[in-house]
Amino acid sequence: MISLLIILSIYFVSFTDKPEKSAPALSPRAVAQRTQWGIPTDERDYPVCTLYKDSLRKMGVRIHHESRWFNGVTCEMKEETAQKVLQLRFVDGVEMTRDSTGLAPKVPKRHKWEAESSTKIKSEGSRVKSERLWAKEATTSLMTEENISLLTDKQQEVYNLPPLHQAGYHGQGILMAVCDVGFYNADTLSCFRDSLRLGHFDFTDDKSGIYGSTGNHGTCCLSAISGITEGYHGAATQAKYYLMRSEEYAAESPKEMDNLVAALEKADSLGVNIFSVSLGYSQFDNPSWTLDKSDLDGRTTRVSVAATIAARKGMLVCVAAGNDGNNPWQTISVPADADSVLAVGAVDTLRTIGGFSSHGPSADGRVKPDVCAVGVQTALINPSGTIINSNGTSFATPMLAGLAACLWSALPTENAMQIRERILRSADRYATPDATQYGYGIPDAWIAYTMDMTAVEPIYEEEPPRKILRGEQILILRHGHVYNLAGQRIE
Repeated sequence: MISLLIILSIYFVSFTDKPEKSAPALSPRAVAQRTQWGIPTDERDYPVCTLYKDSLRKMGVRIHHESRWFNGVTCEMKEETAQKVLQLRFVDGVEMTRDSTGLAPKVPKRHKWEAESSTKIKSEGSRVKSERLWAKEATTSLMTEENISLLTDKQQEVYNLPPLHQAGYHGQGILMAVCDVGFYNADTLSCFRDSLRLGHFDFTDDKSGIYGSTGNHGTCCLSAISGITEGYHGAATQAKYYLMRSEEYAAESPKEMDNLVAALEKADSLGVNIFSVSLGYSQFDNPSWTLDKSDLDGRTTRVSVAATIAARKGMLVCVAAGNDGNNPWQTISVPADADSVLAVGAVDTLRTIGGFSSHGPSADGRVKPDVCAVGVQTALINPSGTIINSNGTSFATPMLAGLAACLWSALPTENAMQIRERILRSADRYATPDATQYGYGIPDAWIAYTMDMTAVEPIYEEEPPRKILRGEQILILRHGHVYNLAGQRIE
């Protein structure tokens, strides 16, 4: 039986300012890449004020991790302490993100987020983690020796990756982060090379370690990128990577979204190029925190805003669209709703969408998922070292991240948004995207590599789309183009 810590009340405390500015919290690699790509340092790159954190500690507050992007800390404290913290002159807001009672939050929020960073908490029923996250990924079967190599090649042929491999591009020179619920045995399995694993970071308070037995899911996701064994090879077997854990095993709460924010910020500070995360959030154990579908606009939850910030800082974020296509929720989760990321749906090797793959568009009418990769009966390596096949957008995501790593390895002078633009433009539905299931479709790695991009300027979604009314029809205006609510461009 797994021994886990008792779930305690957790809060996100946001501060009013950053009075201390010594040096940006960036590694030399991150600084060099920012310089190369012309990305300036800004307020978000500076750490949270040490004096503010020390003041909280003196009140008995235990800080779990901090967010320089949102200028605050995730911390553990009693409710009466939270009320006192809320009154501090340097505190902008206090928000409960995990409780142990199942009751609605009692501490009123008082903060002044910018519009793009606002957090809304609404109610629409809940569902437990085991049903929501893993139901469509639980169907696994052992594969016979005869079809292991065939299926491994076949699933990469779907997005035409073998030609890039044959040209010698396997992700070398690219730094990745894989974020999940844990990575059982990933530190001992021979299919993963120690020389590529640069370290790990745990942003949870689970008692079982990052390589403990609750981490089957992460190990399988990692294998799709880096695994090598007889008859099997991942998509980017020469990329170096960090492992990160943000998902907590015992409960589903908004704290996990802030854990993921911390992971994204850590990856940014390390100079990570590609961030692959097979997690998503929409419904929680406490119904008070469950999201409304109108929240899926990329600008409401902290984690979605953080994914967009990561893209602005030069990182390519690949995130699972979700596995709710056959469930009442049906829609994508966060942070798949973020703009400038690659939200990934799941297809089979015949290029047919998986019924479980979550639908788009985003709440503001953007095409989601962005692209698709093989996530139906995906060949993977499990924590015992056995090759299996399994279902889930969770597995399509690292496949797509691996494609991106190989492509970026072949085009090392380009930036994250240029690599993203190549992937989108190479997809088979780019000209006529399907805003509900396929998005822009299945990318073609070789076309992405060879296409002429000299006249193409990748678009950052700096200004939010806005709704307009024509007659009695509601439409979306984005960058001078008009779309219907299904995300289809009409002019």
